[in-house]
Amino acid sequence: MDNTTDGTWDSLQVKLNDGILQTLRELKFTHMTPVQSACIPLFMSNKDVAAEAVTGSGKTLAFVIPIIELLLRREERLKKMQVGALVITPTRELALQISEVMQHFIQKFPQFRQILLIGGSNPIEDVEKFKDQGANIVIATPGRLEDMFRRKGDGLDLASSVKSLDVLVLDEADRLLDMGFEASLNTILSFLPKQRRTGLFSATQTQELEKLVRAGLRNPVRITVKEKGVAATVVQKTPSRLSNYYTICRAEDKFNNLVAFLRQHKHEKLLVFFSTCACVEYYGRALETLVKKVTVHCIHGKMKNKRNKIFADFRALKSGILVCTDVMARGIDIPDVNWVLQYDPPSSASAFVHRCGRTARIGNQGNALVFLLPMEESYVNFLSINQKCPLQKMAPVSDVVDVLPKLKALALADRAMFDRGMRAFVSNVQAYAKHECSLIFRIKDLDFASLAHGFALLRLPKMPELRGKKFPDFVETTVDTDKIRYKDKNREKQRQKMLVELKEKNQTSLLKKTLMKNKAWSKQKTKKERRKKTAAKRRHDEGSDVDDEDTEELLNDTRLLKKLKKGQISEDDFEKQITRGPESKHRTEGSSHASSEEQDV
Repeated sequence: MDNTTDGTWDSLQVKLNDGILQTLRELKFTHMTPVQSACIPLFMSNKDVAAEAVTGSGKTLAFVIPIIELLLRREERLKKMQVGALVITPTRELALQISEVMQHFIQKFPQFRQILLIGGSNPIEDVEKFKDQGANIVIATPGRLEDMFRRKGDGLDLASSVKSLDVLVLDEADRLLDMGFEASLNTILSFLPKQRRTGLFSATQTQELEKLVRAGLRNPVRITVKEKGVAATVVQKTPSRLSNYYTICRAEDKFNNLVAFLRQHKHEKLLVFFSTCACVEYYGRALETLVKKVTVHCIHGKMKNKRNKIFADFRALKSGILVCTDVMARGIDIPDVNWVLQYDPPSSASAFVHRCGRTARIGNQGNALVFLLPMEESYVNFLSINQKCPLQKMAPVSDVVDVLPKLKALALADRAMFDRGMRAFVSNVQAYAKHECSLIFRIKDLDFASLAHGFALLRLPKMPELRGKKFPDFVETTVDTDKIRYKDKNREKQRQKMLVELKEKNQTSLLKKTLMKNKAWSKQKTKKERRKKTAAKRRHDEGSDVDDEDTEELLNDTRLLKKLKKGQISEDDFEKQITRGPESKHRTEGSSHASSEEQDV
């Protein structure tokens, strides 16, 4: 996308405040992008906006500027605890980024205060900060914001604060719904006034998003920003300055190819996407060792307090590698990213577009590369048709060396690395099984032996997908993996303690079984006897109103009926005995037993 096609800020139909124009000059944003020139005048003229634009097109400024302009135009100045604008976004990294941009602009307007409400911090601290400093602009993730609405008991009445709301923005709105925030959004929307301006910004339109547009916006103006030179019927969803490549390699060669590529691009800034948190933990640690003299950071959704610092550190780097999951796939603006590498194709086609969009942002050049297995090559055509995202084949990576023996050595040297490898393999297989495009990514087509070799596993894990199958092509290590120790001495000490406890438990259990086996049959209680005893105890505990004599009579009647069925007594005998008293029954039964015994002899 050419970021100079829509003129300078002075050419806007509506005049911007001098403080905003000054900040734009300081940030060196001399020209508008198409999404900015389309959205800003509409938002400022009190229209609801639903904007779809390719990732990296400058959507953040398209709502930050109107927010400040609309708050400046209020008839009554906002008080300390009155919220005039609310921005909701799916991830804390994106919220941090929006907050940074907002801060640049409100420095010129000291009457406005903003607050950032995101996970990874103590909610009570957020409550105290809000009460102490107040906030007119709130930038938040849905989970933490919903929690804040329930903090009335802690002295924060957010429901009252948002009654003055003028503007609501849902950034990356489609992802908000993808990540299961629909219930939280509905709760939040129920607290907000109906008389407000609302903006929905996203890179893709979905059916779920369309429902949200109908529910949350009043007669919205729909804006779709297309790539320059692309036909209206074929809307390209990735920036035109992005070069999209793919390469084909076998599962056992994939990691070797990745390492070779990263070594050849040491002085550049790269993002490497994996399908799961466990894969990030495993391969991230491996790359720290195998790619020398390069800063490697890891970030994924299960990290809590560390994520914000890691994100900030990587943004500040001139070159380096960020190993991550799709938590980094949407809206995140990291300066000067040269390459986006997708080691694992994402679980959905739309996520592919968003991953690629971390480079070639705001008119800059960028490159993206996805690693595919031979059986997955048809995914290229699928992306071209489904996501309007054409890919070109890249020449094979040169100077590839086998680093898998080194990866195995890392696992043998530290049980923590061995554990990470096993977890990564299991999570990768499970993620593959859940792929949205199951016609191409079929679990039954996976070569598990080749995949395990690519993970440099010492042995195969026990998991349902491998049960009952044999893998002659996979050679397990001769080393007893149970004897691999943790480098962390405290962790290893804890493991040894657990092993001793487990051994003692197993020995006790085995001893009990042996004693039972060696006991004479005559002294072993049968299950039947135990059941009878339990039933009798239960009847006694329940205070059964059937006394012992009645129970005995019932048992005798049952015995007589069995004898009748076996032909041991006639029907006449049965009738006579069933109508007699209990004592006579006992006597008759005794004689009957005797006669039957005599006959048997």
